[in-house]
Amino acid sequence: MTDTKGQGRLLDAQGVTKRFGAVVALKDANLTIDRGEIVALVGANGAGKSTFVKILTGALKADTGHVWIRGQERRVGSPAEARRSGLVPVYQEPSLIPDLDVADNLQLGGTPVEAFQHWVAELGIVGLRLDDMIGHLPLATLRILDLARALASEPDVLLLDEMTAALPTDLVERVLKTVRAQADKGQAVIYISHRFAEIAEICDRVTVLRDGLTVGDLPIEPGVEEKVVELMLGAALGEGPAQATATMATDRADTRLRVKNLAAAPKLADVSLELRRGEVLGVVALEGQGQDELFDVLAGMARPTGGTVELDGKAVSFSHPADAIEAGMTFVPGNRADGLLMERSVRENLALPLLARPGNWGAIRMREEARKVDDAVDRMQIDRRAMGEVQRLSGGNQQKVTIGRWLASGVDILLLFDPTRGIDVRTKRQIYLLVRELAEQGASVLYYTSELAEVPAACDRAAVIFNGRLVDVIEAANADEQTLMRAAYGLTGAEAVPA
Repeated sequence: MTDTKGQGRLLDAQGVTKRFGAVVALKDANLTIDRGEIVALVGANGAGKSTFVKILTGALKADTGHVWIRGQERRVGSPAEARRSGLVPVYQEPSLIPDLDVADNLQLGGTPVEAFQHWVAELGIVGLRLDDMIGHLPLATLRILDLARALASEPDVLLLDEMTAALPTDLVERVLKTVRAQADKGQAVIYISHRFAEIAEICDRVTVLRDGLTVGDLPIEPGVEEKVVELMLGAALGEGPAQATATMATDRADTRLRVKNLAAAPKLADVSLELRRGEVLGVVALEGQGQDELFDVLAGMARPTGGTVELDGKAVSFSHPADAIEAGMTFVPGNRADGLLMERSVRENLALPLLARPGNWGAIRMREEARKVDDAVDRMQIDRRAMGEVQRLSGGNQQKVTIGRWLASGVDILLLFDPTRGIDVRTKRQIYLLVRELAEQGASVLYYTSELAEVPAACDRAAVIFNGRLVDVIEAANADEQTLMRAAYGLTGAEAVPA
């Protein structure tokens, strides 16, 4: 392997600032990266990471600051100009058009088809057709397609914003291997992630943002995680998932939701599970094992092809998400943009469910609405500095709004699909503790997560799905990552988990 590090500075950004009205997203952001380097860019949600990347890649314009590309000062005016300069991003949310097929999306972006197909296969996606509609593909697949498009353009600097946050472990491994290989070939990668294990595995340095300021630049070495967290949050890790699990509800004898032999096209084959009152039941599965279809059926977004769903002992069938909501089943999707009115205010998003039920139609009770919205903002610790359009919030605060809207209207059975995807450690803890609090108050939570470490942190039990079938139910106390991974691969006995 050729050592390419230090053979030329590809990017140097200094003193970058950006305001959105009263909100200061970046105050003094700095970042450098050399050929052959992988530099992690980390910070709590709202620290300015995504804004910084969008400025570097021309999606936003900085108010002040300087950016040098290969030693030449540049003011990148558009994403197309950034690509021509060799800076190619993969943003946190998919940038593909859902109403078009794969081929049309490639044509719009000028992506070479042959190179794209090479990277799709290299990254582990099989069976993809160019005439597949983007809107019909799962989120994890869309993330891989975005990365394949970026790699097909042969970037000098690849900017990855929470690339692995929506991916199961098998695809994460392929992405990390590919990223490291790109750096070994002399390219550079800016890697935004909240997963310290990944940062330690593939990155050379870590640059830390806090409140729009660059507050540290550290080499990857033993003990760097604690230093990074102190810089990010001003405190060490301290309390966390262990505290959340210590308050788990104990009265779980009352079954609220019972699923029997449920099947749904194309992946869900046969799943039976029970969700009890006051319980958080985790769902664990690798990509494409049927978990999407399970949640879609329960949320009224898809019809089952077999099996039954019972609520409080009575069979139910939903033909529309409104039917599921009326029955007390509320859904927080994995893609935040699917669950929010991005151009509306935080208050309007939080208050929307209050108006959704016919019994609430008529004159709006402004004081009651304001009280419930304020309570949700306080409980979720939503950033009050940006109570305007939701699209102006950080990813973590957007996710808080998707959950908080159901706090305002009342929670009975909550369906959470990867709720901490792309969220910093502090916000994750807030969500863990909130989920436990809801369970203690009698709510029931079905919680799919792509991060295995979350199961003992937030759940009472874990239902593992493989090949569309339930293969195991594991108590949280026994749900270490190795046990969950073996079950997720459908393995038993002394067989090894494949690499």
